[in-house]
Amino acid sequence: MQPVVRLRSAVCLLGRFPALADVDLDVAEGEVVLLSGGNGAGKTTLLRLLAGLVRLHSGEAEVLGYDLTQDRHSHRRELSLVGHETGCYDDLTVRENLRFAVRAAGAPASAVDDVLERLGLAPLADSTHGRLSAGQRRRLALAVAIAREPRLLLLDEPHAGLDADSREVLDALLGDAASDGRTVLLASHELDRARALAGREVVLLAGQADGVADARESAPAPT
Repeated sequence: MQPVVRLRSAVCLLGRFPALADVDLDVAEGEVVLLSGGNGAGKTTLLRLLAGLVRLHSGEAEVLGYDLTQDRHSHRRELSLVGHETGCYDDLTVRENLRFAVRAAGAPASAVDDVLERLGLAPLADSTHGRLSAGQRRRLALAVAIAREPRLLLLDEPHAGLDADSREVLDALLGDAASDGRTVLLASHELDRARALAGREVVLLAGQADGVADARESAPAPT
């Protein structure tokens, strides 16, 4: 079976600086992979490369069967990226932002009401994005990502800014995504929590994939 993500000697430059240097990576359908490493290790750049937001300088990159050296835009309807910015429109309500994202991705309209309930956003459905708190905006960004029903879900520090209840909801959503055969890559500094969700951990160091391990072997034992 063709991997969802396939990188070979992937190099990305930010200016003249190699943010990724000779990265090899394969991710299979349905995997949940944790990207770990310190600040500046290349985690965010790797996610943005997979989303087609940064250009591959050299090497090979295939995502969802698309060759990113030939076209880094055509696969975007089949993935969702949650980064540090929500990507939502301040003057649209929570519901309107979700409807816009769902239509753009070609997902069913029924996904809107479902995700509003699952992420506890139903009481805020008619509030504009500009009036939401930072944590509420983060929940909306996650709701948009899930409602698009992506084959590939890319998450950059997904637990940041969420309260305890929202974190539990997110963890359940990620478990459901994997059960549905969706593929998830998440970058996180909250390693204990993220390792409990992931099946595999890829450690990035100075733009290189420094090691691969079973994330569950590194997770703390249940008490």
